[in-house]
This record gives sequence, structure tokens and C-alpha cells, in this order.
Amino acid sequence: MNRETEDSKQVVLQVGAVVKKLRKEKQLSLEDLSELSGVSKLTLGNIERGETNPTIALLWKISRSLNIPFMALFSKENSVDLSRAGKGLRISGDNKDWVIEPIFQHTSGAMETYRAYLQPNSSYHPENHHRDTTEIATVMTGTISIKVNEETYILHQYDSISFPADGSHSYENNSEEVVVLHILLKYGV
Repeated sequence: MNRETEDSKQVVLQVGAVVKKLRKEKQLSLEDLSELSGVSKLTLGNIERGETNPTIALLWKISRSLNIPFMALFSKENSVDLSRAGKGLRISGDNKDWVIEPIFQHTSGAMETYRAYLQPNSSYHPENHHRDTTEIATVMTGTISIKVNEETYILHQYDSISFPADGSHSYENNSEEVVVLHILLKYGV
């Protein structure tokens, strides 16, 4: 087993342990969490046991239903964190067109940052985020269309946008190159 596979397995086990811990702290059964999140009891059990690598959509549903920031599912305690592009945890969407790398979570859990990659000629339509969440996206490479509610915004390299993320929004890459974004989520806690 190579180092990347070992690291990925460790993260899957860690996420499972955190989900189980948070579920029990909130005194929820697997069935209760399944009803709240819309994720099957079987899938939740597999996640808690570290037997499956959950998608971004599943993790958003779980974090929303537990009323916790997304990155709380990956909690670790360090005073100094270093995030290198392409190293560490990478979470992909269902069709692998959208990949995020969690970068940092503010200790209060009120903010978290990600590096996101959108493949050429593809789009990503995320789950609505927690109530009162603000999303700030900065384009690091490429050009992207971001639709917030019914309005479309075109962003080029180093352009940034801030919007309420608890409503409808999507990302679209109509180019032949991968678009790289830095995304900050600020939760209204």
C-alpha cells in the first residue's frame, strides 16, 4: 500500500470516528441521523466504521444534520498547520469533476478554507450549506462562471466573490483547463 492510500484510509477512519462521536454526543441513533440527513442508515454505518470513502455531498448532508461546520468532520488539534497543494486529504464529488482539499479550520469552527479544483468543461452544483453561511471564492487559475440564485458572475484569475451559501449556487468551467479556487466558508454561528 502506498503512502497516499495509507493517508486516505487514515482520514476515512478519522472521519468515521468523528461522525460516530458527534452523533453519540447529540444522543442520536444511526436511524435518527439517517432521517435528519437523508443518508441511509447502512451508508452511515459504513462511514462510521471507516469502510467507505464518503463523497462531498454525503459529508455536507451529515454536517448540516449535525449542525456542525463541514471541517469539524476532520477535526484535529494542532497550533501550526501547513497545507501543501496536492498533498493530504482530497475529497471528490460524485463524478470526480469537483475536488476539494480542506486547508484550515478556524479553532472556533466558524470559518474553514479549501482549495477546490473544477475539471475542464464541467460544473458543480453543491448542496445548500448551513443557514447563514457566507462563501467567499477566489480564482487562483482559470476563468469560471459562478451562479448565485439566478445571477451569473464570470470570474477571472484572482477575482473574488462573496455570497450567501445557504441558497442555490453553482460553479461552471467552460474552458479546456482545470480551474483552481480558494474557498472560505464563514458560518453564522
